[in-house]
Amino acid sequence: MTSSTTAPRRARTSRPKLDAIAAEAVELAREALLEVTEPGQVGEHLRVEASGERLVTHIFDCTMPGYRGWSWVVVLVRASRAKAATVAETALLPGDDAILAPEWEPWSERLKPSDVGADDLLPYREHDERLEEGYEATGDEDADRVALWELGLGRARVLSPEGRSEAAERWIAGEFGPRQTSGRGRRGTVAANCTSCGFFAKLAGSLRHEFGVCTNEWSPADGRVVHLNYGCGAHSETGQLDEDREIPRSQGVIVDELDVEIDKDAPAEAPAGDAPAEGTPAEQKPVGEKPAEETPVDEVPEADSPED
Repeated sequence: MTSSTTAPRRARTSRPKLDAIAAEAVELAREALLEVTEPGQVGEHLRVEASGERLVTHIFDCTMPGYRGWSWVVVLVRASRAKAATVAETALLPGDDAILAPEWEPWSERLKPSDVGADDLLPYREHDERLEEGYEATGDEDADRVALWELGLGRARVLSPEGRSEAAERWIAGEFGPRQTSGRGRRGTVAANCTSCGFFAKLAGSLRHEFGVCTNEWSPADGRVVHLNYGCGAHSETGQLDEDREIPRSQGVIVDELDVEIDKDAPAEAPAGDAPAEGTPAEQKPVGEKPAEETPVDEVPEADSPED
């Protein structure tokens, strides 16, 4: 003999019936929205839904800028045996394709280093894994003075090993990190690194073993922290083996003795054997010429008279 088994019946959930009086009260729902909104924010009536027994929801389009996909909602309710509906609630709700604001994040997770300017003030972080306690004063004036001088400190906190490691990794992966050297001049390579550059100034502390500061104003890394294996075309020894070198600028006077200057205004010299010019003193007469003898006046013979 077999016993009959019956499966458990599922509870039927019937949809609420749309109340006709509340569904027809579209103008009542619109007036309720106009009381809580600005002009031009409520659009056309989209649809009506039955939310419960004698409970109806009217949905209107939202025309506010920046609220694409949002809708105005007015809930109307009708009491039992009442001939008119009343307003229960108004709201602005997002739809499936609505533009929503991103999930809220605390500023410590949302803020990026690139968002902070030179004049912005960051809050104090008491526990920073990048820092560790510096030298603590002992109370002995002489001991504290020597310790501060030797350590070069005087700050409440200094870089921790983790802080130095993060900075080194960030600088290595940055724009002025290591570059490949090549004597063929291939693109993306350099002929020499900063290790042999005269413009390279090492940092102080443990970071000096890998990093320094560029001091060449012609370099794209001027004033930046650069890796020892970084390099650029402004290296101090660049072009040392080239034949065409830069001609050094002169700082003094260059004397050119290959040119002969001619003075056109100087008087021309007289040829040898010519008589001296008029007015030339006797001392300037040509050598070898005897001056003419002057006859005294008393020795001049008298002329014969016609009678003789």
